[in-house]
Amino acid sequence: MPPRPSRSRTFVDRHDLWTAEQRRAVLAVEREIKRRKLEVIRFAFCDQHGVLRGKTLVVAEALRALHAGVTMTSTLLAKDTSHRTVFSVFSEGGGMGLDEMAGAGNFVMVADPATFRVLPWANATGWLLCDIYFPSGTPVPFSTRALHRDALGKLAQSGAQFCAGIEVEFQLFKLADPKLAPDGLTWPAAAPEVEHTTQGFQYLTESRFDQVDPILETLRKTLQALGLPLISLEVELGASQYEFTLAPEAGLASADTMVLLRSALKQVARRHGHLLSFMCRPRLPHALASGWHLHQSRLDRKSGKNLFASNGKAELLSPLGRHYLAGLLTNAGAAAVFTTPTINGYKRYHGVNSMAPIQAIWAKDNRGVMVRVLGEAGDASTHLENRAGEPLANPYLYMASQIHAGLDGIARKLDPGPSADSPYKQSAAPLPKSLAEALAALKASACYRAGFGAAFIAYLLRIKEAEIARCDTETGGQSGNAAAVSVWEHNEYFDLA
Repeated sequence: MPPRPSRSRTFVDRHDLWTAEQRRAVLAVEREIKRRKLEVIRFAFCDQHGVLRGKTLVVAEALRALHAGVTMTSTLLAKDTSHRTVFSVFSEGGGMGLDEMAGAGNFVMVADPATFRVLPWANATGWLLCDIYFPSGTPVPFSTRALHRDALGKLAQSGAQFCAGIEVEFQLFKLADPKLAPDGLTWPAAAPEVEHTTQGFQYLTESRFDQVDPILETLRKTLQALGLPLISLEVELGASQYEFTLAPEAGLASADTMVLLRSALKQVARRHGHLLSFMCRPRLPHALASGWHLHQSRLDRKSGKNLFASNGKAELLSPLGRHYLAGLLTNAGAAAVFTTPTINGYKRYHGVNSMAPIQAIWAKDNRGVMVRVLGEAGDASTHLENRAGEPLANPYLYMASQIHAGLDGIARKLDPGPSADSPYKQSAAPLPKSLAEALAALKASACYRAGFGAAFIAYLLRIKEAEIARCDTETGGQSGNAAAVSVWEHNEYFDLA
């Protein structure tokens, strides 16, 4: 084993990877680890699909790794949603045009000390969210957290910051058969068998809520113990379908919250004999599709003023707010790859589910449109609610896509047109009917090529095209079927971790 590096020669210090604030924060983290007598620390990063991956270190090594980083296999960045590698990693440039990706070598996770949590469900366990770098100290260009940070930086150049609130639906079942029998293991894994927790079709009824209160209480207490800004717990319309809402947060915080929320809910539910699924529309009788509505506004960095709020009584939104809204609508087709990144997510559009968007239109407080404007003229709380997202979307890409689209609308002074008060009777640009349609729109998008960079767009297209190809091979070309959910989809997404 090589000698341990001194603190002055650690990976973080050599490459100056922490801000002054992070350097102060790590001292508090080290003290808390020792004070709480933690035994292990989980280091995690969010991959291209929004899935947390990482390593668990015993505390002595974890304290060193805070400054030295934690190595991970670079092929994790080359995988689709089945965890299959879709790039030729042993070819030149790893099949991605990057020397650092060749040969299945390592990259390095560097903890963000500000994200430290003590996990309330795991014994003596701490948790840290990480950014990822190549061994040279260069940021990995496929890091979705870094891409969101870059988008926030572009917004900051105009003196503004992004503020987002989460409203996410999911389905919670009793676990009947985890499909772990030795002779039944497959790749991808067969979806577990489940039983319902509610009959459904009794939206927001108190008796149905009380029926599942024991497990919801456990989930609620978990999120509150983590310090996440939970507002409400709700029984949704579908069988075993629920919704949690969380308060708005600025900058990276809301995306970080969504990543931790999904992981925490799934882990705690499983420990209590349940399976919690963020799949949009499971292949179960009478299942309704779930969405992720993203509430967003743009705030002045100095004053905190809401820049979407109008100054008078005549207009619902400020001119800047209208341009931003128009950018979301204009780029909606290409943005679908980020808001709705799975084949299954498109089963929610086009009349399959009530109150799901089918066109790129907006209206004031109308649940039939893609973007719902909430607030009144002159109201400081005025904001936009994008209703197009699915619960499995990568939070960093979803939110960054909104920023890039909004900035495009502002730069080109786009106009969103009038409020669509009868959204299912009006004719406007339809949302993509399939992931393949969304990929075609992304390929043609100058907005997202400029925002995310051509290399990342090409990388993401390759991964999602491989996902479609596998589906079509195994289902006889059913990836574009908006009416039915295939067995392939259910196995692929039902328990996507």
